[in-house]
Amino acid sequence: MKSFVISIVVSLVLIGCGNEKAHNLVSEEQAEVTIFEGETHFENIRQLTFGGENAEAYFSYNADKLIFQSTRDDLECDAIFTMNVNGSNVTMVSSGKGATTCSFIAPDYKSIIYASTHLGGDECPPKPDMSKGYVWALYKSFDIFKADPDGSNLVRLTDTPGYDAEGVYSPGGDKIIFTSVRTGDLELFLMDPDGSNVKQLTDTPGYDGGAFFSLDGEWICWRASRPQGEELADYVDLLKNGLIRPSKLEIYVMNLKDRKPIQLTFNGAANFGPYFHPSGEKVIFVSNMDDPQKRNFEMYMVDIKTREVERITYNPTFDGFPMFSHDGKKLVFASNRNNSRPHETNIFIADWVD
Repeated sequence: MKSFVISIVVSLVLIGCGNEKAHNLVSEEQAEVTIFEGETHFENIRQLTFGGENAEAYFSYNADKLIFQSTRDDLECDAIFTMNVNGSNVTMVSSGKGATTCSFIAPDYKSIIYASTHLGGDECPPKPDMSKGYVWALYKSFDIFKADPDGSNLVRLTDTPGYDAEGVYSPGGDKIIFTSVRTGDLELFLMDPDGSNVKQLTDTPGYDGGAFFSLDGEWICWRASRPQGEELADYVDLLKNGLIRPSKLEIYVMNLKDRKPIQLTFNGAANFGPYFHPSGEKVIFVSNMDDPQKRNFEMYMVDIKTREVERITYNPTFDGFPMFSHDGKKLVFASNRNNSRPHETNIFIADWVD
């Protein structure tokens, strides 16, 4: 969820929102995107957005379209947009009211989902109170909505008190996984595409969120906190006030049949944005583990069996929100590389070399 990660990056890497309009067509600047030394898995990086704060770009099933969230032009907070995979035909598909996050295209292309606060008011929600340190807000007005691909025929899928967001479709389109505070804790849930048949997947104290399915739909990966002692007391206190402190998150996977969480990372850092490699054998993710100041986030990949971690990016600024195309030939991600001005985040796509 961008409200977690980009807020970290806003604080630590100073990502902001420029006022220049994002180009609607592919720019010649794409040919000049830097591949840093050590980024051996990347070829032919192309930049798809130009200016503003753009993140969480996710492929459609056949990787011909992208859906993403962006604060650009006169927007005060994120709206949902779609575009072709070459960066053309950028179209806003949310209403422009409230804040939105965590969008996804159904595998059959007949609908999209995203979370929005618009039922709580047309304005952007207030920024979280930082008097308790670095925290981010769990807006109670966030609910998950389904719409036609152009944003019409909006239907509310969640209708419980408190935060519901971070929803994605399964590859078969028969399930949506999402995060909710409906039990009093932040847990993962499954529901049918119409919002019915809700089932809880996790039940350990701490935040569980940002989940994605494996290509075969049999596994999920996600980020989770497991606070203990004073950290647990702090977590509970913040949660009562609609806040969370996202500085320690680890990456987990779970088979949906036995539902036994398996922890993949143990570095005590802020790890997020996991996504399965199409082989199902590895998970790509984002972490600040190698920065002593915890300011810079890079992408890594962890082997599920061996737990061996490989660093993927070596950009001195932010890289995050990776997603593979189903054939494993493309990777889309958000980054501060190639900025035309400070304080912007853009969407990039690269040919992936295994």
